[in-house]
Amino acid sequence: MAPRGETGKPDPATGSGPFSRRGALRALFTVSAVAGTGAALAPLLAAETSPAAPRAAGATVLAARGGRGGETLFDEVYRGRRIQGRALPRGAGGAKARIQATVDGRVLPLTRRADGGCLSPVDHYDSYATPLEATRAAVDELGGARLSPAAARHHH
Repeated sequence: MAPRGETGKPDPATGSGPFSRRGALRALFTVSAVAGTGAALAPLLAAETSPAAPRAAGATVLAARGGRGGETLFDEVYRGRRIQGRALPRGAGGAKARIQATVDGRVLPLTRRADGGCLSPVDHYDSYATPLEATRAAVDELGGARLSPAAARHHH
């Protein structure tokens, strides 16, 4: 009788061979780590590459990442209101680009969150994945009301 491991068959006690318990656990760990990382990053990547809300009929949307100063991010008519967004020049020290949104020509201040989402003073309890989505939500909340011209000056 041959000693263990010398028969050419995998020895489960040492974990050698292509289909050992150790190999299976290593593969399972690798797959779960990759899947978990993908699931954690998916919302961030989706927010960067596509608008979360569907386009309104006849809307023209020009998507951009971050944007250079003055670049148009979106320009459309949503629920009868003209909404526009453009990137402002980067601040000193390489700060992230800011975005200026307008509803019917009046400034809607947007605040960037650390996770990349946006808040507006019209609906400041909810965060939105993109500036376009935040601007559309503000239009929904405003209904027929107009933005106050003083809103942009009083926003922090």
